[in-house]
Amino acid sequence: MPTPVTVSRALDRLVAATPAVRDRTVDLLRAFSIAVVVVWHWALAVTHEQGGRYVMSNPIDTVPLAWLATWLLQVMPLFFLVGGFADLAAWDRAEGRPWVFLRRRLIRLLRPAAVFVTVWTVAEALLQSAVPTYPGVGAYAQIVITPLWFLAAYLWVVLLVPLTAAAHRRAAIPAVALLGAAVVAVDVARFGAGFAALGAVNTALVWVFVHQLGYLWRDGMLAPVHRRCALAAAGLGGLVVVAALDVYPRSMVAIVGDELSHMYPTTAGIAALAVFQLGVVLLLYPILARWMQRRRVWKGVVAVNAVAVTIFLWHPTALLLTLGAVQAAGLPIHSAPTAAWWAQRPLWLLGPVLVLVGLVALFARAERRPAEGTREP
Repeated sequence: MPTPVTVSRALDRLVAATPAVRDRTVDLLRAFSIAVVVVWHWALAVTHEQGGRYVMSNPIDTVPLAWLATWLLQVMPLFFLVGGFADLAAWDRAEGRPWVFLRRRLIRLLRPAAVFVTVWTVAEALLQSAVPTYPGVGAYAQIVITPLWFLAAYLWVVLLVPLTAAAHRRAAIPAVALLGAAVVAVDVARFGAGFAALGAVNTALVWVFVHQLGYLWRDGMLAPVHRRCALAAAGLGGLVVVAALDVYPRSMVAIVGDELSHMYPTTAGIAALAVFQLGVVLLLYPILARWMQRRRVWKGVVAVNAVAVTIFLWHPTALLLTLGAVQAAGLPIHSAPTAAWWAQRPLWLLGPVLVLVGLVALFARAERRPAEGTREP
């Protein structure tokens, strides 16, 4: 297991090897997205037992106007925007060779996921045979397996890169416009004509649209200030329309009591959110770019991105293990966002982070690879 000193030295080497042309802001946004997801799941989700199962629900419905915060804190679109930027850069480095591109990308995604699934499968088998009262993974599947659906969605857009990158190079703006129009048309048919099955179509299509927006970002097509402003305004306008329509929830994350979620099946609301978030990011870009020139900040970003997939996969497990420890200690676990629940939030940050550090130390080797310089953007 690596010591803190060896880890620090390895990070120093990566920092020193950072190419001058690298867009560090993209790495910052990836690390920021990971941090938001982790903190949200640990500290702001209401983890409680319901019908013999552990579930995580959001307290958004208990705080007036809290749904507005989800327009910034629902960061899944940001993941895919950054992914589009990074995947187009990797496609260019692969010089249009699909197998070279896919091999590198799939190893980075699937190797940590394979370790995660294997460890959980073995642990489940051992617990089932050794502990008669063990309830099985079904009791907490919503917590543990949540990251896998994201990886499946991202794997989908990565596999399409040879096609989507070619469409981008041939007709960048029309390709994005066509995808956006298709997303809106599918939702109109789903909700207007009652074709509920079309939700699956947009669950696939929306993420391709968001990923394609990342291509425009990568190629500098959105750099002019008026385009950044127009993008943010268009996205905000789309979100206002979504919030005004009775068919859609206002929150971009699922909340208790809502039959519909924007995330699954995915709706056009997520597409509008992606446009808005990209506009905001580009408007903030000059400030973020200057900030990323600070060595200490960049080192922190490199540290997170070096094990980003490992953190994402294992952070719910860290929460679950902390939950078990708290229960074993006989401490109360508050199931509603009361004053006592808020007072307990520091525990749900400190406990899981200590567990996660150990899990990352054990399993990060599956993600890290010997590399020249920093990881790919």
